[in-house]
Amino acid sequence: MSGEDWSRWVGRSETLRDSIGPGRAQALQATLDDVEPLLHPGDALPPLWHWAYFWSLAPTAGLGPDGHAARGGFLPPIELPRRMWAGSRVEFPRHLEVGAAVTRHSTIKSVTEKRGRSGRLAFVTVEHVVADEGGPCIVEEHDIVYREAGEKGASPSSYKGAAGEAPPPEGAWQQEVTPTPVLLFRYSALTFNGHRIHYDHPYATQEEGYPGLIVHGPLLATMMIGQLRRERPEARATRFVFRAKRPIFDNRHFTVCGAPDDAAKHAGLWVVDPDGFLAMQGEVDWE
Repeated sequence: MSGEDWSRWVGRSETLRDSIGPGRAQALQATLDDVEPLLHPGDALPPLWHWAYFWSLAPTAGLGPDGHAARGGFLPPIELPRRMWAGSRVEFPRHLEVGAAVTRHSTIKSVTEKRGRSGRLAFVTVEHVVADEGGPCIVEEHDIVYREAGEKGASPSSYKGAAGEAPPPEGAWQQEVTPTPVLLFRYSALTFNGHRIHYDHPYATQEEGYPGLIVHGPLLATMMIGQLRRERPEARATRFVFRAKRPIFDNRHFTVCGAPDDAAKHAGLWVVDPDGFLAMQGEVDWE
């Protein structure tokens, strides 16, 4: 990777088409224990649930050893083996309706390299514009981070994650979550995510050296913004940003928190890991 010129990948784009079918939305309701009435065509799709659509249909023979699509294709062929969702900045100009026929136009905005505490890193930022026949409904910048491999076969107890950061003061919104392998498997299936760190315990612990299965970053983000739907059901999210800080694993509970400012129609959102450290942080605006 060192010295590679990735500039030719910047500006590369692709367009996918999909339909926001009610079956997948209803399955996500069941997966998240959503207590609202079942979603049907014409209903507004909850924010970030569009991640269950626009599947990347790589053939099984074209997958890498980690279950991801092999390097190359739309994204640059960065060889660093660990690939994770680092964060997103999302705007919601309009409701995305269940049943709508939609397109997602994706463009690579930047590719950068740096060296961090854990070794070499590469960051790819992709812009996604999801639109129906009336125009854009979602505009998202998605950051992907690539890292060096951990120690193969390392004991899970030897795993050393990112340095711990204290979370904000206790928020008015709180939800304690106990993740399970079934929850992670169902979310992987609904997002067509073959990454083995989310459902293959031997691979996650013995090959990548994690202490357990990793809870999907997008799932954590969906739970964070889901607090707005639960606590302020009349609100419509207009903007959401988040950044991952530390991984969450399936073997211990975590807490999803929010601190609303109703006057400003804004809330800080975050996830606290079992050791009391900040695992993910974000914010949402609404109208």
